[in-house]
Amino acid sequence: MKSTFKLLLICLLFAAPSIQAQELKWYTNMEEASTIAVKKKKPLMLFFTGSDWCGWCIKLQKEVFQTPEFKSWAAKNVILVELDFPRRKTLDENTKTQNMNLQKLFNVRGYPTVWIVDVDKKNTANLERLGSTGYVAGGPAAWITGAEQIIANKKK
Repeated sequence: MKSTFKLLLICLLFAAPSIQAQELKWYTNMEEASTIAVKKKKPLMLFFTGSDWCGWCIKLQKEVFQTPEFKSWAAKNVILVELDFPRRKTLDENTKTQNMNLQKLFNVRGYPTVWIVDVDKKNTANLERLGSTGYVAGGPAAWITGAEQIIANKKK
């Protein structure tokens, strides 16, 4: 009985880091996300969404953003920012204003829209647009392929 308990405990200890590694941090504060992006030398992935009403946004979340493939890719390649425009959920005024200003800046006219941008190291308010995408049929592999092409713009 004791050896079974020890074995179970050892398995849990080794499994815990991999379980935690699969959870991603979605920032909602652009200033905070930009600071992290500069520190980690990664671009921002801005996800403009109507989280509680937009069918295509919900579909993108389920088919791509909630998959292990995307989580692994995102952890290595981008800092995630959710810019939400909900109908039922209430956002604080600062977040609402920030999201509206970014929607105007990036000329977002539909949801979901995903912009991948690079942050200026000297002035985190300056964003270099690398490219944008939205829902892509074909699951995480197809979506990640498109995102990789956008990030490659940074290296040109």
